[in-house]
Amino acid sequence: MACLPVALLTVSDRRSMAEDASGALLAQRVHQAGHELVERQLVPDDRYRIRAVVSGWIANPGVAVVISSGGTGLTGRDGTPEAIAPLLDKTITGFGELFRVVSFESVGTSSLQSRCLAGVANGTVLFVLPGSVDAVTTAWDRLIRAQLDDATRPCNLVQLLPRLREPMDQPPM
Repeated sequence: MACLPVALLTVSDRRSMAEDASGALLAQRVHQAGHELVERQLVPDDRYRIRAVVSGWIANPGVAVVISSGGTGLTGRDGTPEAIAPLLDKTITGFGELFRVVSFESVGTSSLQSRCLAGVANGTVLFVLPGSVDAVTTAWDRLIRAQLDDATRPCNLVQLLPRLREPMDQPPM
């Protein structure tokens, strides 16, 4: 398995790092999967602070994957998707669709409120997750873990990482 450098961001106005059960769970899962946790931060629900942290990670060649949790709800303070979506070069629409399908099994029609998303920016893969422990567990165990494993067939995101920065105006080699 490829060891990927991963950065984790928790978005919350109410939690401290010590109270961040979802971030702690993700950090544990990242380590268990054989990846390297290169940075973990917690910021309030402020789209510019979220964007600043994520932009720094996208610009850092030492970060291959960014996973955020929290701030994806429908309230006025929930702005993580709005903070991160403009940074994406490409959106992985299937992630949100699949997440809502697998979430439906545990939360029923409440899954339609999920505004999770995924995409690619400057060769970095990003996942934007709801903040609950159940949502983070579902996303990692059912979707993300396998896509960050180079043994997953027929395809995975790891095998695409070297090609994510290809210029769009050049023919493939």
